[in-house]
Amino acid sequence: MALEAIKLSQDEMLAKAKDLRKNIINMTTAAASGHPSSSLSAVEIVTGLYFGGHLRLDPENPGDPNRDRFILSKGHAVPVLYAAMAERGFFSVEETMSLRKLGSPFEGHPNLKRMPGIEASTGSLGQGLSIGVGQALGLRLDGKDSNVFVMIGDGEMGEGQVWEAIAAAAKYKLGNLIAIIDQNGYQQTGATKDVLDLTPFADKIAPFGWHTQTINGNDLGEALQALEVAASVTDRPSVIVSQTQKGFGILPILEETGDLNYHGKPLSSELAEKALAHIG
Repeated sequence: MALEAIKLSQDEMLAKAKDLRKNIINMTTAAASGHPSSSLSAVEIVTGLYFGGHLRLDPENPGDPNRDRFILSKGHAVPVLYAAMAERGFFSVEETMSLRKLGSPFEGHPNLKRMPGIEASTGSLGQGLSIGVGQALGLRLDGKDSNVFVMIGDGEMGEGQVWEAIAAAAKYKLGNLIAIIDQNGYQQTGATKDVLDLTPFADKIAPFGWHTQTINGNDLGEALQALEVAASVTDRPSVIVSQTQKGFGILPILEETGDLNYHGKPLSSELAEKALAHIG
């Protein structure tokens, strides 16, 4: 298998997004642990990255120096990353069912020491964009044309280190760096607007010198178009503010529980069965 960026049709990607959602639910319910709702909000963007022609990867040679990089800074949402990597051929879907089991490399947060294909160990929120800046600078120094994509949570935007990274990326005009803010409206302790409301993000990031877009991140068509535009910007860093809904794809099931945040807890077997049926 060679280094390549896979580009499926939009219909194929819609089907792939359903597969990712099913795997997220199955692995977190099997683990009786994890963050399904935080993972589900990011499915469309992650599907676009892995199957929309943006990530040049080789599952048989995950350390290829010419690869593109994806850093999941909101590391608690790693089920969406494992689901995408499984569909891309890094390992089987069946293997992901060992999520959070003792001794399993499918840890509750990404661990590059345990899992080839993971680009950064994350979970201490606020660090992913800084790592992305370093990787983008390193690729430039090495003369590589690879891109670095970093997904950040909207609650995570309250970390000062994120804004230092935003300033540094603009200073060095890192046209090979694309940030995605998964603005799903919630964080661990409640609605992000109630904890620390920094919206609108685009209006605050643009003055640093970044190219900005704000989209409905749960609309696959909008996600794909935004990724194409961001990839075409090469003279400065780019950010996609991806406005999403936590638990998107199974919202009626979460409504039954009375908890639309549903942070850091798996679906019960009964709820998972309903959710899988709802996805279809």
